[in-house]
Amino acid sequence: MTDGAIGDAVPVAPASAAERTGGVSAEPTPPALAARLIPLQIAVGLQGLLLWVPVEKLFMTQIGFDAASVGVMAAAYAVVVPLFEVPSGVLADRWSRSWIMVWASVALMASSLLGGLSTSVTMYILAAMILGIYFAMNSGTIDSIVYDVVMEETGSNSLYETWIGRVRIVESAALVASALAGSVLAGWTSARLTYFATVPLVGTAVVAFIRFDEPRLHRSAEPVALRVHLRTTVRAITRQPAVLQILLLAALAGLVSQAVFEFGPLWLVGLDAPSALFGPYWAILVSTLGLGGYLISKLHVDRRITAIALACIAPPAALTLTVRPSLPTVIAGQAALALVLALIGIHAGRLLHDAVPSSIRAGVSSGAGTLSWMLFLPFSLTFGWLARRHGVDHAGWMLVAAASVVGLLLVVSAFRSSRDVEPEADAIATPSDVACQELVELITDYLDGVLPPDWRAGLQDHLSVCDGCGEYTRQIRFTIEALKGLAANDDPDRADDHR
Repeated sequence: MTDGAIGDAVPVAPASAAERTGGVSAEPTPPALAARLIPLQIAVGLQGLLLWVPVEKLFMTQIGFDAASVGVMAAAYAVVVPLFEVPSGVLADRWSRSWIMVWASVALMASSLLGGLSTSVTMYILAAMILGIYFAMNSGTIDSIVYDVVMEETGSNSLYETWIGRVRIVESAALVASALAGSVLAGWTSARLTYFATVPLVGTAVVAFIRFDEPRLHRSAEPVALRVHLRTTVRAITRQPAVLQILLLAALAGLVSQAVFEFGPLWLVGLDAPSALFGPYWAILVSTLGLGGYLISKLHVDRRITAIALACIAPPAALTLTVRPSLPTVIAGQAALALVLALIGIHAGRLLHDAVPSSIRAGVSSGAGTLSWMLFLPFSLTFGWLARRHGVDHAGWMLVAAASVVGLLLVVSAFRSSRDVEPEADAIATPSDVACQELVELITDYLDGVLPPDWRAGLQDHLSVCDGCGEYTRQIRFTIEALKGLAANDDPDRADDHR
């Protein structure tokens, strides 16, 4: 892609109805798109090589952790992530998403190094809080990067689920490899060494992120004041029912998925599973992330029948954890639930990116992560209380209820998407009082045709009553056309074509 104003001004074709509803594109992947995303996939894979994860609980026990201090660490971690999530997303929209990932990797390196140096509970909790900063900066950023790269290279979003699925496959493969390699390394040496061995691997990810050719859609608009940007992001989250519903779907899917990974091993502990089973069990669980990434490009999740099928699978999968569970049923049920949630999470991410302009995409996506963490804190406390008082099997009913709500929201979103493809339903209710400064921020997306229909309707309503913004829009359109004409005259091949 071309740098500068001319490259940013190249029109992007608006997504068709089939593309907006998640239809799998029959077109092959452009070689430029595949080549451009290779450094990103390498970086994500290197970030996933966390060799200390499979032996973390063992190491924590060695330095003095007990059940109470583990709870304190979880609480501290749960406070840090939502605190930094939306601010880092807004910074990614206003600055550079690649450099946000660079600093996220630096935070991951610092957390791993401090964790390996820890000799006390307090020191390790500090390392966990730094890890929370990494997750906050990572949340929503990779998805936004992939979405915008696909839009820049193809002019539509039809290949987004295919490529975010491939990124998830790489991430899952790295997690599986680190689960196995970390256990072996800890057995040969010590659990502490796995933390130090992780640092150079993540350092290499920094190099890959720096070499990555970042998309520029989010920086194509005129810069606006921070308060205007924040207000636009908050309005997108709070004043559009369609966006709010998708945000809730993404947040609840993330909550249930996190609960499975966080509390899933408790069922194995309760069933006296042999220690040798925990490694393969964890590898199966994290592999569902990659399998979901592979299947998402094969499925039409926006289709009502597919959405209903996934909604019907999730609650029974959670139900296997509540009714006289055995080891095989527990592992199968958790794996099935994690797979369904991986599919729903990717799909919800696409719907969320479709619903907002690029200039606020990472901020809104991070909002879903923040909401998920805010809901997870009371969920986890209630789950822990029920598990302690009545056993983990009874607490599993919370997963059944949450999975049912996720399924219901998925079906509603599928029916809403079906209505949205009709011409008369293109404009979902959106605030008509779009401020002049907000129009300045969104004008390039509007002219390039990549603004979602509901936002476009809001801008058109504002333009119909504001002569100043109408004149500003005409001037920007004229400038873009003039720059494109200059670019064509400077290009000998294009000049020959005109002659």
